[in-house]
Amino acid sequence: MLRFLIAGLLLILYLLISIPFLGVEWIVGLINRRAADISQLRFVQAGFRIVLWIAGTRVTYIGNENLPKKGEAVLYTANHRGIFDIVAAYAHMPDLTGFISKDSIAKVPVLRLLMKRLHCLFLNRKNNKQGMQTILKSIEYMEKGISIFIFPEGTRNKNPDNTALLMFHNGSFKAAQKIGCPVIPVAITNADACFERQFPRLKPAHVIVHFGKPVLYEDLPEEGKKHIGDYFQGVVRGMLTEDAALV
Repeated sequence: MLRFLIAGLLLILYLLISIPFLGVEWIVGLINRRAADISQLRFVQAGFRIVLWIAGTRVTYIGNENLPKKGEAVLYTANHRGIFDIVAAYAHMPDLTGFISKDSIAKVPVLRLLMKRLHCLFLNRKNNKQGMQTILKSIEYMEKGISIFIFPEGTRNKNPDNTALLMFHNGSFKAAQKIGCPVIPVAITNADACFERQFPRLKPAHVIVHFGKPVLYEDLPEEGKKHIGDYFQGVVRGMLTEDAALV
């Protein structure tokens, strides 16, 4: 419980500190927008690494050679089991990356502002029209060289079997289909052991974040193009099965 209270206090302090920091970054952005964006990214990543340390979370990253080079936009598609999926993954992003999050997060004023500054988008899962607008906005970001990280399951998977995935929605892959960007499948193992399994306590855990080889839509088999969600669900499931023995 003490870890949870410390992490919560850190989050509050972090949000308070970020207010004047955002102001400074806005001024820097008038001169060099990318420099301001990268500075903001590193600021958040530092905060996430502190949270991981407080929680006692040890993260093993596999497939670093598959991460994109500077300025290359990719679509990260990962399984989703808990809040530490985001913390562990975002702390390791090499370049500008926006996460697609549920729209309820946007109700937190300072957090909403900070996430928008980091090119994050908010998805309304109950309104198909608004959902498509979010996907189109993500395509616009990627055309500017900003990667997008999405959880194709659409919600947190609570199945105790880590390899049992929810359906991967085909709409999550629209960017890859439209602009031909590489898709990097991401398998995250044991992230729910940090928090969700014993809510509201934080517990030390070993998390695996596995970045698969980039895949181009044009290189998929015809069946994979028709059922792209099923294809990448199978890829991620295979990675999770492979990593199960490592935790």
